[in-house]
Amino acid sequence: MGSLSDLIEQYLQDLLAKTGSVEIQRRQLAQMFRCAPSQINYVLETRFTMDHGYLIVSRRGGGGYIKIIRVNWYEEPDFPEKLTALIGAEISREGMASLLQRLVRDELITEKDSWLIWEIINRELENPVLPEEKKDTERAILLRTALLVLCGRA
Repeated sequence: MGSLSDLIEQYLQDLLAKTGSVEIQRRQLAQMFRCAPSQINYVLETRFTMDHGYLIVSRRGGGGYIKIIRVNWYEEPDFPEKLTALIGAEISREGMASLLQRLVRDELITEKDSWLIWEIINRELENPVLPEEKKDTERAILLRTALLVLCGRA
């Protein structure tokens, strides 16, 4: 059996698979899983991020709710701008891994393409001449370029 976070994530994933968006109350979800609301926050903040393909809308207060929306941003005509905004000026190695996993899951790129991008970028950044503090910036540039070319938008 998985961790409590895994169970909460799976529950929300199952709901999202049916409708594409879910509106829940944090308190009710915490009661359902017999956990603190902070556990729900943890799951939302780590597993339902924009990098993973989700947008969270939250309204606080007694009648507050959380709305989770699955985002298919790559189907939109302004894909290059959204990709640029998502990657940003810098991206960590972990951020790149998460984004590549999402793109494979969403069938925007293949597993083979993901692996190729990962290997090329990581090998390029092994260059001892490149200062460590510039690697996240260089990674963002390389990732953005590779994804735009693969998606036929460059």
